[in-house]
Amino acid sequence: MSSSALATALDVTEGTWTHGMPYLALGSGRPLVFLRWFTPDHANPTGWLRQSEIRTLAPLAAHFRVYAVNRAPGMAEGTTMADIAADHARALHDEFGEPVDVVGVSSGGSLALQLAADHPAAVRRLIIASSGYTLENATRTAQLRYGEAAHAGKRGLHHMAAVAFKSPVAQRLAAAGMWLADPLARPRNPADTLAFIRAEDAFDLTGRLSDITAPTLVLGGDSDGGYSTETFRRTADGIPNSRLIIYPHTTHIGVVKRFVPDVVAFLAD
Repeated sequence: MSSSALATALDVTEGTWTHGMPYLALGSGRPLVFLRWFTPDHANPTGWLRQSEIRTLAPLAAHFRVYAVNRAPGMAEGTTMADIAADHARALHDEFGEPVDVVGVSSGGSLALQLAADHPAAVRRLIIASSGYTLENATRTAQLRYGEAAHAGKRGLHHMAAVAFKSPVAQRLAAAGMWLADPLARPRNPADTLAFIRAEDAFDLTGRLSDITAPTLVLGGDSDGGYSTETFRRTADGIPNSRLIIYPHTTHIGVVKRFVPDVVAFLAD
């Protein structure tokens, strides 16, 4: 069955966890918590974005009960990644009462690493995709420019092209499309967006990766514009019980399109 057909057949539910964290849930089996990538809004997606997320998660939902979770709305200025991780640890405990498998993609990977380092009892197994122990300088700059522009009510989405693609040509093409699409993708609460961006700006687990006790799978693409293969390697090398897979000719976003067999195998091992 194709991912589109599987997505159509799935029964998708949604709600909120402790602290008002919005989630979509689909599939059946052991719980797998999917910490979402960077999103303009701290909310469940709607419209075509919702359908796109469901299609992306449908192959995982064939094996697990997948919970796609976002950060809570109303994020205060000065919130840190440790604060966000603490909120997630409490929410996971309230919902499941035991360690669960966690997969974090991009910004969700930053959060997943912080969660596993600060609250090891919350995580059974950990998958980090298109993310690492800290942001690359160029990624930090791109996100901050976007967040500040959105907060000022200006076009800024085109700054994120540098994160999505490594090729300068692909970056220019993507930036042009993002500049045009920006008015349709403005955050409803840009203060939330900027607060999270600043929290991730300061995120850095240098010297703390050894605190992660959960078996961990680190996944990256060698054509990722946001993270270098060296960052993926350093992340995996710093975690005591970890594995690393680098997908050739794969972008920041492309990792999610390839990782399902490796995620399923890792969690079943």
